[in-house]
Amino acid sequence: MTRHFRTLLDLERDELADLLDRADRLKAARGTAAALADKPLAGKSVAVVFEKASTRTRISFEVGIHELGGQPVVLIAGDTQMGRGEPLSDTAMMFSRFVHGVTYRTFGHDKIEALAAGSSVPVINALSDAYHPCQLLADLQCVRAEKGRLEGVRVAWIGDGNNMAHSWINAAAQTGLSLRLACPEGYRPNPAILEKARGLGADVTLTDDPREALAGVDVVTTDVWTSMGQEAETQARLRAFDGYIVDEAAMRLADPSAIFLHCLPAHRGEEVSAAVIDGAQSRVWDEAENRLHAQKALLVHLLG
Repeated sequence: MTRHFRTLLDLERDELADLLDRADRLKAARGTAAALADKPLAGKSVAVVFEKASTRTRISFEVGIHELGGQPVVLIAGDTQMGRGEPLSDTAMMFSRFVHGVTYRTFGHDKIEALAAGSSVPVINALSDAYHPCQLLADLQCVRAEKGRLEGVRVAWIGDGNNMAHSWINAAAQTGLSLRLACPEGYRPNPAILEKARGLGADVTLTDDPREALAGVDVVTTDVWTSMGQEAETQARLRAFDGYIVDEAAMRLADPSAIFLHCLPAHRGEEVSAAVIDGAQSRVWDEAENRLHAQKALLVHLLG
């Protein structure tokens, strides 16, 4: 049976831990003679498909596939027959004949599901409007390196109940971390995603008060208030998220050893102050680098 990575819940809890262990080993070994000689994807090709703009996702997957000995085949969906309306079921069958895996960065999560349903090779969700599981692999690797564990780590999510919030909710179910979400009315996470995770044992609380979520936590994380495709909502979102900025006063509510994470790109002065994202508690660049290592570990897990 073909294994896909549509959300974090596609991994068993022990598989996730093993994958993060592998990511740490790959990070430590990068550039060494042993790493340069180890090519678990030798002779394999991976389609890297984009419907949304990308910086970190594109670089990390292209470089990662190359470093593992594989061939990345980068496709901008609008320049292919996908952009002219070819059914995803047909595209999936074609990919299955040509390549050994597919990463797909798109809008509606139904497109990830449709591609996976028709594919006999692994499909990796490189971002959808509902989930961003590859980013969470990098984030969890960063948290574990800083805190020495995931279980029991207290995480505050401040802002929009978006695809990143959904992926943190799934992470709580998979790792035992304690998640507090502070989201304004009208911008809360999908209740079905929240309830499913709670049914799996996730420790997740929801509030509209950032101060309540921030009190004593080990990790503070956020995202832009207006994501790709939501530009027409910018002014309404700026009003709704007033008071949700992660600034120095907000970080003082967290544990003194707390770290700050952001999936990037960031809007300094909106969801986070420059003093925080560029300050001593920020780990955003370690987090961004981990996209490479965590995704390499995922590729080996699914294709190696």
